[in-house]
Order: sequence, then C-alpha cells, then structure tokens
Amino acid sequence: MATESSSKSRPGISTFKGQDRALRAGRLGTGGLLLSVLAATAPLMVVAGVMPTTFAVMGIVGQPLLYVVLGVVLVLFSVGYAEMSRHVHNAGAFYAYISRGLGGTAGASAALVALVAYNALQVGIYGIFGFEVSGLFATYADLSVAWWIPALVAALVVGALGWLKIDVNARVLGVLLIVEVALVVIFDIAAVADPAAQGLSLHAFNPDTLSGAGVGTALCFCIAAFLGFEQAPVYAEETSRPHILVPRVMFLAVGGVAVFFALSSWALTVATGPSAVVAESQKQSAGLLFGLTESRLGGTFTDVLHVLFVTGMFAAMLSFHNVVARYAFAMGREGLLPAAFGRTNSASGAPGTGSLLQTAVSVVVVAVFAIADDKPTGDPTVPVLHLFTWFGNIGSLGVILLMAAASASVIAFFVRRGAAGAQAWRLVTSALAGISLLVIAVYTVKDFDVLVGAGPGSSLSWVLPGIIGLAVVVGLAQGLLLRARRPEAHARIGLGNEAFQLEKAAGEAS
Repeated sequence: MATESSSKSRPGISTFKGQDRALRAGRLGTGGLLLSVLAATAPLMVVAGVMPTTFAVMGIVGQPLLYVVLGVVLVLFSVGYAEMSRHVHNAGAFYAYISRGLGGTAGASAALVALVAYNALQVGIYGIFGFEVSGLFATYADLSVAWWIPALVAALVVGALGWLKIDVNARVLGVLLIVEVALVVIFDIAAVADPAAQGLSLHAFNPDTLSGAGVGTALCFCIAAFLGFEQAPVYAEETSRPHILVPRVMFLAVGGVAVFFALSSWALTVATGPSAVVAESQKQSAGLLFGLTESRLGGTFTDVLHVLFVTGMFAAMLSFHNVVARYAFAMGREGLLPAAFGRTNSASGAPGTGSLLQTAVSVVVVAVFAIADDKPTGDPTVPVLHLFTWFGNIGSLGVILLMAAASASVIAFFVRRGAAGAQAWRLVTSALAGISLLVIAVYTVKDFDVLVGAGPGSSLSWVLPGIIGLAVVVGLAQGLLLRARRPEAHARIGLGNEAFQLEKAAGEAS
C-alpha cells in the first residue's frame, strides 16, 4: 500500500483553494486496488446464488462456457477501456470516458445512469444479506430476526466505513475476499476429486449445450457476476501510477474472474453430474453448493461457508458503496449534483457526502420493503425475489448500457484526436465489444420478466427497466439544460480534477 507524502509533491492533488475537491493520490497499489475491485464480484454469492439460479431457471448446462464467452467479450471491452484510462483519470470513470468521447450531454446522462445502477446493485444485496443473516440467527442461535433488521444494521456499518480511509476499506475487503475464494477453490478441488457418476465430464464446455431460447437470458445472469472489474478507473485519482495500475488491475480482474467462475460452475456440474445439475438446481436452489460441501467436506466446513457467504456479501456492499460515493463526488465536483457532494472529508479525504447519500438511499429502500413485508419473521420473497432480484437486474442493465456506450466513446475519443490509425486494433476490439454488449442489453430488456420472476404480462417487465430509461432521459435533459444555462460547467463535465488544475494555472497566470 503506497504511503502518503506531501500533497505538494503529488501531481494528482491540487494545492489551491479547491484541494478538497480532489481525492488523495497514492493510497492504492496494485494489490489494494485489485482487492477493492474484486470484492464487488462477491465470488461466493455468485457460486452459491447466481450459478444454481442460472442452471435452474434457464436450463443451460453450458454455464461454464458462458463465462468463457463473456470473459472474451469483456477482455475485448477492456482493451479500449484500459487505453482510455491512460488518458482520463477521474472518479467518474464511465461518465468521464463517455463525456470525453461523446460529449458532455451524453456524459451527464451516463453519470445519472451510473449513479442509479450502482445504487441499485448495492441496495439489492441488502435484501439477500438480511435474509441470510436472519437464517443464521435462526439456525445457530434459535432466534427469529426479521430480515430487515440485519439489513439496516449493515447499511449503517457500511456507511460508517465509507467515512474511513480507502486503505482501511481495502484491507477489510481483502481479508474477506481471500478467505472466500480459498473456500470455493477447496470445494472445486473436492468436486474434482469426488465426481458424480458421470466422472470428470467436460460436457458443460460443449457448444451444443448453449442451444435453446434461454441462452440470451443466461448471458444476462452471468454478466452480473463480472460486475466490479469496470470499477478500477473509479479509483484512478487515488493511485500513484494510474496509467499503469488501472489497466493492469482490469485485465487481472477480468481474466481471473472468467477462469474462476468457469472452473467453479464446471465443478458444480462435475459434483452433480451434467445430466442432473439442472434438476438438482431446481430442487435445491441456493442450497445446492452447501449440500455438496456437506457431503464432501463435512458440517464444519459448510458452517464456515455459510458465514463467509454473508461476509462476502458485506464486502460487495462495501465495494459498491465506495464506488457510488465516488460517482457522487465526481458529479458534485462538476455541477451535476449540488457542490457539497464534490468535497472530501478534511480528516480522511473520503467523499463523505456521497457516502451519506448512498447510506440514506439504502436505508430508505430497505425500510420501504420492510414495511411492505407484513409477516412477523419476514416473507423470503420480499428480500430475495423482490429487493435482491429486482434491483440487481436494474443495476446490471444500467452497467451493460454504460459499457456499450463507453465502447463507442473509446472509438470517438481516439478518432477525434487523430489517433485512429495508431489505435486501430483497439478501436476494432471496442466495436466488437460494443455490439456484443448491445445484443446482451436487448436480451436483458426483452426477457426482463423472466429475470425478475414476473409473469409475461406483468408491468414489472417494463417498469423496472424503465427506471434506467428514465435515468437516461433525465440525464440528457440535465446536460442540455446545463449547456444552455451554464456552458462553462457543461464544458467541465468529464474533466474531473484537471478542470481545477486548469483554473489554478489560469489564476497564477493572471
């Protein structure tokens, strides 16, 4: 972890009166940044929750191959995205990149979509977190605790940690993540050592397993497992060498996640047998992994896994919280939110107001769902099928659209700079990634009723994705209004701390 030095010696920190509008540089090295990013993927939550759901709902045996395919798509995306990160260092990441390529108005729209999407992803996890903690209390302490109580406590704890220095948060995330990954790897090894009757079958990697109408929707489920790697540029201002560390961490994250999830989902097919994995997933749902570990690794290991399931979700909530706080900070700094959001805490340098905003949103949403849940000990459909599934898919749709727009922005950015020839192969990879992501987004909207477990005629199939659509429209309107009324603020969208460095230079020159 890099140590802090005087802000005067660091080019990423402004030393004029707007210093509190810059995040402190030099706090994160490769390890800290990688752990902060990977924590958002919540590997145990994916293996225990997303994978069985995908097998059960979609009936797709070839889920391991889907992770390989998505890994390739996201590596293609990362090529241009990483190159862009060498030129743009801004806590607004997605919207900063989109602003630089597609203009400030598009950037304003992307900013609001990002704020809504990452808030949705963060808040959704509180649902399944509260449900699982409630279950632990019932199992190990014989106490009936409504799901929303641990959910609200977690929201307050995460909010408090958001006020602390990012290096403290990185250590918390890192310890939880390493132990979580280690336990999943142990299960993978145990599954391979003790396969079901079909043995070490590679049938799950057979392209024939991806035939059928459920493939597009399965892609929507699986791409959510990768969300987190794209957050690396959010921390660019807080690293000592962003042009080196951010691209390095992105490729490590995408490659590591693709391999890890492909092997872990394959291990599930090996442990149950490819011909039985769909039926077993439909029967046991999230209990599939725990049932398999119980028979192979014993009750103690499974108990620990249950606890790590909860701590892994906590790590993901903390990671998303930090990202939301930084997006709010960047937007406040550039006039897209009130100026109070664009200032850091004097003591820790953390984006405190953004942290408070995210905590307030979480508490309000959890409270609304708690009021809707009229059963004394809680109805499991409220925190899991409603809060977690609805908000998780809203967030996933938003991030998929942001990645597609960022791919287009990479192309526009380098073409405008006259670097299309030098960056030709990166522009091609960005185009391929953008097209692929748009296809996934179309399937996501088309099958949203399946994704959220609603009927084909349910209004949820258009109301929930409509939240992202509304964010797009409102953001565009805000950008157009800003351009008409405050053109100087509109011109600063996406510039981040560079704009204030320019102000400083202009002030010294005059």
